[in-house]
Amino acid sequence: MTTEQTRTQFRKQARATRTDPPTPRPPARPPLWDRGFTLYFTARTVSLVGDAMMPVAAALAVGALYGISGVGIVLGTWTGTVVALVLFGGVLADRIGARRMMVGADLARVLTQGALAAAFFAGTPPFWLLVTMAALAGAATAMFQPGVNGMVPLIARDPQRANATLKVADALAQLLGPALAGLLIALTGAGTVYAIDAGTFLLSALCLALVRLAPAGAGSPPSGSPPSGSSLRRDLRQGWHEFRARTWMWAVILIWVGYGVLLFGPLVPLGSALIDDRLGPDAYGLAVSFLGAGTVLGGLLALRLRPARPLAAGAVAMALYTVLPLCIALDAGLPVLLAGHVLGGGAWAFWSVMWATSVQTHTPPAVLNRVTAYELAGSVSGIALGQILAGPATALASPERLLLVSAGACLAGCAALFATPAIRTLRRADPADGGEPGAPDGPDGPDGG
Repeated sequence: MTTEQTRTQFRKQARATRTDPPTPRPPARPPLWDRGFTLYFTARTVSLVGDAMMPVAAALAVGALYGISGVGIVLGTWTGTVVALVLFGGVLADRIGARRMMVGADLARVLTQGALAAAFFAGTPPFWLLVTMAALAGAATAMFQPGVNGMVPLIARDPQRANATLKVADALAQLLGPALAGLLIALTGAGTVYAIDAGTFLLSALCLALVRLAPAGAGSPPSGSPPSGSSLRRDLRQGWHEFRARTWMWAVILIWVGYGVLLFGPLVPLGSALIDDRLGPDAYGLAVSFLGAGTVLGGLLALRLRPARPLAAGAVAMALYTVLPLCIALDAGLPVLLAGHVLGGGAWAFWSVMWATSVQTHTPPAVLNRVTAYELAGSVSGIALGQILAGPATALASPERLLLVSAGACLAGCAALFATPAIRTLRRADPADGGEPGAPDGPDGPDGG
């Protein structure tokens, strides 16, 4: 072969190499920040900022007027009303459409929070007014909350990314809201906090009203038109059947009822009183803000990690939540107290994303709002009881001892999560997998393991 022939053959090989098809890349994740998700994200974020201010406002403003028992009754009334009505909220969300129910609920809360703002601006609000507005706001929340879960699969093709992004927004709200509430109460009073909360609900309603949803897919009834032959009783029964068919779901809710009574319910009334007495109201607002900082970290972690067994990973994270009631009970100094709130916030955020994504991806869209209502009713019922009993329980034991019980209950709940095979073995199910994530699981989990 001559030199010229060698060069010609080399050039042909080089051209062939350049024209080889590139190595296939894995498919890109679907875009998240389209118009629908951006509007929904804005609605949830501004509403969450207002909501994050409310525990501080209730703990400090109501507590200053009516003590620990007053705070517990007001919070318990709100929570108990949510429990009583949330099942009907789930049915109505499936019948009328989640977006419409959420807009109406936001407008109702504009009125309740506006009335409380006016009462605080006018002077000392009577206790009956605080309880009545808490009940009405709880009823509106019961109509709103089932749609929060159901809206995510309608506006985002990657539910875990959407849930984690919303959790980061929730975390930022928890970071800014409590500190802002403490500052506003110190400078202007509680009326300003309630007025801002009313404004956030108004903006949320506007953003949600502008969201345009795609037509319902297969298996989903058109929004606003219930299935033929349906009735309230039949819809409730179908939602209960779907909830009961998932062992991992009702098992988690049973554990969460215990958490509500012994951990989440008494934590705000008891923790706010202890921190306020020891370190002052500014310290409590700062502690809740650090809880939000931890929630940011937990949400960011959930954006990156996709564990094969999400609830098992979430249970590991929840074990860290034990530090939060423990550091309050043991009278930790401010640096340790803030660090405990960071760990608690991170643990709660990671679990929340794993749980919400599991519910959304393992439940048929046509019944997701009703199933969400059942899991909300179960988990929130324990919180309502714990909030109401927090004040009377101090007659039997000191707040410090009660929070030590809360810390022990947290660890016991994590052990129960791991001891339940259906929870421990539940596998991640992405909507893009093409499977049947809504199929009922067997006794040991959806994979039969």
